[in-house]
Amino acid sequence: MFERVSKQLRASLARARGWRTIFAVALLTVATFAAAVELRGGHPDTYVVKRGDTLWDIAGRFLQRPWLWPEIWQANPQIRNPHLIYPGDVISLAYLDRVGLARGPGGTPVNAVPLSEVEPFLKDLRVVDNIEGLPYVVGLEEDRLRSSNGQVAYVRGIDGIAPGQRFLVVRPEKRYRRIDRTALCCDVFQSEDLDSRGRHTREGETFWSNVVFPGKRAEFMGYELMTQSTGTVTRGEVGGIQASTLVLDSEGREVRVGDRLIPIEAQRYDLQFFPHPPKQQQEYGRLQVMAVADMLTTGGPHDVIAISGGASQGIDNGTVFSVWRRGQSTVDWVQYSLEREEDTIGLGSKVRLPDEFAGHAMVFRTFDKVSYALVMSSVKPTRVGYELKHPDAPY
Repeated sequence: MFERVSKQLRASLARARGWRTIFAVALLTVATFAAAVELRGGHPDTYVVKRGDTLWDIAGRFLQRPWLWPEIWQANPQIRNPHLIYPGDVISLAYLDRVGLARGPGGTPVNAVPLSEVEPFLKDLRVVDNIEGLPYVVGLEEDRLRSSNGQVAYVRGIDGIAPGQRFLVVRPEKRYRRIDRTALCCDVFQSEDLDSRGRHTREGETFWSNVVFPGKRAEFMGYELMTQSTGTVTRGEVGGIQASTLVLDSEGREVRVGDRLIPIEAQRYDLQFFPHPPKQQQEYGRLQVMAVADMLTTGGPHDVIAISGGASQGIDNGTVFSVWRRGQSTVDWVQYSLEREEDTIGLGSKVRLPDEFAGHAMVFRTFDKVSYALVMSSVKPTRVGYELKHPDAPY
């Protein structure tokens, strides 16, 4: 039986030679991989790929666990590249003897995730260990408060740089750190705003917030830098002038005094992502949502979150986590008198409630101790302080 099915599969693939194949072909090998794959009921015989689809979305229509699609693809070596599917492609959802892919009109290939949602974070955000010693903007043309494309910024710290050298102008936005508070039960995992000097401040606008979680030691995690613009050096520190001249030459964000400069270097980042579970198991409480981009404390599907782990914890691009609201500790008022104050009942005497599942998130940019992830799907909002676990964690 297996040999007959294999011959049919090879014949079908031979007829499909020259077509762009995808993971959905492998999705139908349920006879071999039924233990790992759970199909949703009531799926149609075919599906036509639409503009705006992602591989995650398509898999979510047919799989109970859409993040498993790369494992299915990798189990079928005849599938060359699951990313090369296009709007108009017709995916057969029949059984093995009818597997196939009919080519549509083509166009832009379908990605695993909506790249438009993560592109600004791929290109414009980075986390570094130190900002001391970086050149910085000390003044602006005509004493402006802000400058933009075509205007001039004056910079300290690049004396000796030849005219024509180009730089990125970046702004230190956040300082991530972990503070030891063992005596108070919990350490603090902080995302702190920085002022125009790149120093911690508790004032000003903020869309990122702090989070508290158990820990073992104090730890600095890095500075978050946001790209503002690019510029070209036109004049150094000459004739007694103590600042170099930088002409801003890109339509970016506005530049202000205190912004830093770093050399323009080619950044390598992934545009295709293969979802997979974490490579290392972390102790409960070690991985949490530190912040939600452009929000106060809450996000949903296609929002970007900063998480408290990176390459040091074995996290790489494509790592998928399930996101959980931590279960609260509540007083069992059946056992205690209603006349008692809740503050008089110790934590050890309270009832720990289960964690509550919120959704899934996939890492798309990794640094040493901090990563950015995209919320792929959710059943409830994702908030600062939520736990990150294995994508198939039952509780």
